[in-house]
Amino acid sequence: MTEICKAAAVKAIGEAGQEDLALIHALARRELGADEVYTFAVRLCDNDIDRDYERFDETALEQLAPMFVGVSGVFDHQWSARGQAARIYRTQVVREDGVRTQDGQPYCYLKGWAYMVRTRENEGLIAEIEGGIKREVSVGCSVERVVCSICGQDLADCPHQKGGHYEGQLCHGILTGATDAYEWSFVAVPAQRKAGVMKSARRLEEEARLGRRYLKRLRRELVRLAGLAEPEAEHDLLVRVADRLEEQELLGLAKLYRGKVDRMLTPEAQLGYGGEQQDGQSDAPFLI
Repeated sequence: MTEICKAAAVKAIGEAGQEDLALIHALARRELGADEVYTFAVRLCDNDIDRDYERFDETALEQLAPMFVGVSGVFDHQWSARGQAARIYRTQVVREDGVRTQDGQPYCYLKGWAYMVRTRENEGLIAEIEGGIKREVSVGCSVERVVCSICGQDLADCPHQKGGHYEGQLCHGILTGATDAYEWSFVAVPAQRKAGVMKSARRLEEEARLGRRYLKRLRRELVRLAGLAEPEAEHDLLVRVADRLEEQELLGLAKLYRGKVDRMLTPEAQLGYGGEQQDGQSDAPFLI
């Protein structure tokens, strides 16, 4: 399971209608008057390729829609009751006719409607939303898999790299199998082109990225050592073999080849210290 954060855009609405109030009352402890509630719409996430070379598939957006109903909005992903600013009360997957994603798919996005209770404390936040200052939010959710757009395998296990081009196709990760939606947060810096996206669970993503980099280093080292130990072996063949090996296999073979290379490069002792030569042995090779 992979945790992610995708950013979104905010649009002010203002006073809630009767249909909105009915949905809000399902979440509130008491019935609220229209003058007590401020509502706004949020573009939560979409199926276009973002600046991190990832996108949700349409099925994941459909799965996330009911999950986000009732989810709180916070600030900068700080999970604190004090930081709760609003709550989503309705969602819908919106399809825009005639609009295509970077990879040619029909464009769609997950829209959410959020509300907050008008108080003296949040007057400034409401003013910033209406003034266009608070425009981006980042959503936190979990998905089962991040699939490579080129080969269909898990992106962490395949040989392709996000952002690379393979036979004219841009490699990106497809976020699929939504399992949870746990928060959305007002943030300062967007990353997604249309919704403004920022990665969630950066720690997990960073660990995965470092793990892939670590395996790449192991594979390069194995190819180098094998090339020294077996100079007759083709470099491309060694690369293909190394690409199929996992950590323990790479470490084991690297240790084996490193020992062989060390023995090849370590000079043998040329002179004995016993004062005697073995039968038939000459010191002629050491004469200059």
